[in-house]
Amino acid sequence: MDQVTERQLTAALTYAADRPAARLSLLDAVGSDADARAQQRVRAWVLGESGESGAAGEPAPVLAALLAEASLADPVLAENLSRWTTRTLTTGATTPDGGEASRNTFDATRVDGVVVQARNISGGLHLHPAAEAAEPVPRQIPAPPAHFTGRDHELAELERLARAPRQAPAVAVISGPAGVGKSALARGLLGKVADAFPDGLLHADLRGRSPEGPARPTEILAEFLRALGCRQVPYELRELAALWRTVTAEARIAVLLDDALSAAQARPLLPASPTALTLVTSRGRLTGLGLDGAAFRPLGVLDAAHSLELLSRRIGESRVHGEPEAARSVATACGGLPLAVCVAAAHMAARPRQPLAAMARALGENGQHTLDALRVEGESAVRTALDESYRLLPPALGRAYRLLSLAPVGVLDAPVAAAVCAVPPEAAERLLDDLAEVSLLDELGGTAHSGPVRYRFHDLVRAHARRLAGTEDPPEERDAAAARVLDHYLATATAAEQILTPSHRTLRRDYSGPVRQQPPFDDEQGAIQWLDTERGRLMAVLRFAAGSGADDAAWQLADAMWPLFLRLRPYELWLEAHEIGLAAARRTGDRAGERRMLTSGGTGLRNTGRYDEALRWFEEALRAAREDSAEAAGDSTGTAEDSTGTAGDAAARARHRRDEAQALHGLGQTSRLAGRLPEAERYFREALALRADIGYHRGVALSRLCLGDVALAAGQPEQAVGHLERAHGELLAEQDRYDAARALALLGRAYARTGRHAEADRQLLAALDEFTATGSVHWQAHVLEMLGEAAAERGDTERARARYEESRARYAPVSEPDTRRLEDRLRTLGNP
Repeated sequence: MDQVTERQLTAALTYAADRPAARLSLLDAVGSDADARAQQRVRAWVLGESGESGAAGEPAPVLAALLAEASLADPVLAENLSRWTTRTLTTGATTPDGGEASRNTFDATRVDGVVVQARNISGGLHLHPAAEAAEPVPRQIPAPPAHFTGRDHELAELERLARAPRQAPAVAVISGPAGVGKSALARGLLGKVADAFPDGLLHADLRGRSPEGPARPTEILAEFLRALGCRQVPYELRELAALWRTVTAEARIAVLLDDALSAAQARPLLPASPTALTLVTSRGRLTGLGLDGAAFRPLGVLDAAHSLELLSRRIGESRVHGEPEAARSVATACGGLPLAVCVAAAHMAARPRQPLAAMARALGENGQHTLDALRVEGESAVRTALDESYRLLPPALGRAYRLLSLAPVGVLDAPVAAAVCAVPPEAAERLLDDLAEVSLLDELGGTAHSGPVRYRFHDLVRAHARRLAGTEDPPEERDAAAARVLDHYLATATAAEQILTPSHRTLRRDYSGPVRQQPPFDDEQGAIQWLDTERGRLMAVLRFAAGSGADDAAWQLADAMWPLFLRLRPYELWLEAHEIGLAAARRTGDRAGERRMLTSGGTGLRNTGRYDEALRWFEEALRAAREDSAEAAGDSTGTAEDSTGTAGDAAARARHRRDEAQALHGLGQTSRLAGRLPEAERYFREALALRADIGYHRGVALSRLCLGDVALAAGQPEQAVGHLERAHGELLAEQDRYDAARALALLGRAYARTGRHAEADRQLLAALDEFTATGSVHWQAHVLEMLGEAAAERGDTERARARYEESRARYAPVSEPDTRRLEDRLRTLGNP
């Protein structure tokens, strides 16, 4: 490279803004040959140690010139510049002389960092630092109700608590019967004091009385951490809670925990910051949270005057003044419950010419006029108002009200409603909006991350709708509505699986009928985002399927969720899904499903360090595959039905042998991680031979990759190089970039062990680029650790420390054991 052009320098600087491998390579480029001041200036810019466009007040063009000069003297950086430049996309920008300027763009064609506009490095340089794309501050609290009254005293008390200086987090428990307005009070407060919590407002429905069962603290903590910017989170409650305390240690956030079942459910979700506020709503008193310093605010029913005021705000003062006695009767019949008043008011608002006396008579005939109604959590006081509101719904809207209550998910949106009601999504949107208009659904809003506008039933309203469905809809219609929801989630998850892990998409899918909706994504980013957003509802549907006897749907949904487990590593869900799926596949007698659940579930067990359990699952999978293969070959009596064929079929036997190889591969990987290297090598060689025999080329490459890893662990780097070079080429031929990057990383480590250090760094940096592009944080951390090991082995302590620090930072949110290991490595290096 005779000179560094604008295109090359722009590529390097822009790429470095987002790519750890590039930053490290640029640091390497100004190594021992550069003077100390140059090193300091470049290091400050690359590592972000200065907020200026240049480090220590230096103009950015000086830094650019230093980097350009270093690239001329360093062949590794020159090669990287050339490689990165080939990935440049032209954005249409122009140079000062009117020519076209190229800018490197990655990840949705976004330009971050510094952009250079210059003909070459000998001309004038103009660097324009671009603002970093910041994570949006979460604002998850649903809007407070438009009509809210009778709680001035409670609001004032809670506002004083929220704004008071303190040395410990503030916690308040708002308790009371269903429908009394606990959530409305909390939302109203947070609307007033949002300015005191600039770092975020978080909301979780703990589903204390939900038919789906209460939310698990691990589920909610993972959602909170992702909302605050943690891309990867651990799976165990202890590690999640520790990370939550760390992330919120100084955060000025408010958290609303709605409908808590118990103090034990809420406690792990309390943030650690003394500037944080947590509001917990519950039908129970949750006195156990007193140990956490909670203040308790029990909420009573509204008095008659405030009930009348709320009614007046909803239907208009003129109607109340026109029929004052009827209005008072309506307010009294609602038992002081805001929910009942709002439902009755929505009914009357929809009938502006109907006298209030008609509703008063209906409530008087059917309702209970005393607080005795609250003995069953307010249900009786609300039921009559709901009955009257339901009675006037158009038939199509009444049907939607009933059927939507049967959906096995707590949060509804247009795609789910379309599946439940068997209508197009546009019609489903109208149904949801109309039900919200008459206060039969609560609108939760929607965001760029959550997708369509979402809704939910108040649990008393849902119970009312379910009772109606049980009496007005025949069992076959109720079953069909639930089956359509299962179909929707199974089909959409399978579409994501097809995009993200096509080699895994081999087993059958059974649907109750045609699936008409198209998936809301068409690329990898959209698919993984949908899986991430929907993980809670996917698990709710999976549990419902198994509990309602839809066993085929249960194991098939667990299978379709594989890319979620592989890419995002929600281990608790991974293990639960496969335990449910395995039991379901065995109940239905599907041998292919059983084998898949055993190998995929065994992988989850292995990745969590539960090696003995993982070995048992893989051994069961191996035994089942061999039995089925023998039966298909006619070596034993009887027949065995497979998901895709019949016993004796040669294709079925090939599938069984492929599953046998997969089980052997899992046994090898588990043995490798458990440190049993001879057993691991034996299993991998058996798997490789089987895969070669049936022509499974990608599987052959994966087994070869693992043999290279075992050779590395056994201190045989030259042998490892042979395996890994071949595996890398084979995986590229199979267009498997992710696993090819794994082979490249291990190959770089093998090169370092044989003394080929420059080649080792090139391969490791290239692998790091790939893992950064695919979002695999764990492998990013692993490669950075390998780079640190290589630097330490050649005596470059400073570089080793920098890379271990980056590795530790990436491990921290995803793996506590790995984080501790990196901390040990850093202690071994000593102080700088």
